[in-house]
Amino acid sequence: MRLIFQNFKNNPRNLMQRAGYHFERQDPQTREESYGRRLSGGADYPKFHIYVRRQGDELILNLHLDQKKPSYGDYTMHSGEYEDSKILQKEAENIKKIFNN
Repeated sequence: MRLIFQNFKNNPRNLMQRAGYHFERQDPQTREESYGRRLSGGADYPKFHIYVRRQGDELILNLHLDQKKPSYGDYTMHSGEYEDSKILQKEAENIKKIFNN
């Protein structure tokens, strides 16, 4: 699920932390940042996963739900929800509230 914020001036890392996400990594070439938020206290999965990047004055977030750890050898593919699920829609609304305040 893609979220776009126009004329974004804030620090996305601070807002992601306010939304309950932790920083995972930044791609050194694209500078795209990755954040995660676990759904349960102790387990690593399932978790919300967001890629964040700037494009001009826009901030673009790509949100999905990782259901389990990647299990395809060296590949990072895994079982996940990417669009139109109620849980993703609810999480997107929560993020919008934080980013728009």
